[in-house]
Amino acid sequence: MTVAGISYVAARLGVFGAVLAAMMVAEAARPRRRLRLARQLRWPSNIAMTVLSSVLTPFALPVAAVGMAVIAQASGWGLFNQAALPGWVELALAVLLLDLAIYAQHRLFHAVPWLWRFHRLHHSDPDFDVTTALRFHPVEIWLSALIKLAAVAVIGASPLAVLVFEVVLNATAMFNHSNTALPPALDRVLRWVLVTPDMHRVHHSVVARETNSNFGFNLPWWDRVFGTYRAQPDAGHADMTIGLGTFDTARDQRLDRLLIQPVR
Repeated sequence: MTVAGISYVAARLGVFGAVLAAMMVAEAARPRRRLRLARQLRWPSNIAMTVLSSVLTPFALPVAAVGMAVIAQASGWGLFNQAALPGWVELALAVLLLDLAIYAQHRLFHAVPWLWRFHRLHHSDPDFDVTTALRFHPVEIWLSALIKLAAVAVIGASPLAVLVFEVVLNATAMFNHSNTALPPALDRVLRWVLVTPDMHRVHHSVVARETNSNFGFNLPWWDRVFGTYRAQPDAGHADMTIGLGTFDTARDQRLDRLLIQPVR
């Protein structure tokens, strides 16, 4: 790995750690919902999933997407490597298109049964807090990384655009999975430009029509454009049931049970 690659990984880990800690503090200070299970039953396994994904799936290392952007730029691959646009325009459009690709990927993982088997691990968390943002099966992380590499090559996103997108996506995913109570007036305004915790929590409802809504992780516009936006859960945020209705016992939160869940 180059010095630039090492610096990028260090910076990304620094932002990751800072946002994770900030959201944990915010959840403790102003929780939105009472948790069903104690944190010590969920947090170790949820955090371990993201550590395992980094160790077991080298394609998912954040530097891989930036590396693909460097290769695409040098080879002239992709849309923006064929167009002469001002740097800030290319940056904004590339981040926008990468976010659209993640939205489309998310819908794909809900629509295709064998992909859903891996993605449902994320939805099987019986609670919804910042560590839910870390709860993805290594196979899903690997598949997502391949899709992202293809998107970077097709779009021709610059290394800077990919770096910005990766850092922002990581931070916003932890923010909108947090069990933090935002003032209602702030939430109403913020959800026009950013997916808020209340907006994304609907997606983690046990009710199927709510699960199949609000797919955005970062920008909220795709859900509005493609008709998958749902403002609130029918039961309200305090009373809605989070999860799948299965795999929600304390035993199911063990790391070994999470890893084999797709074949259960």
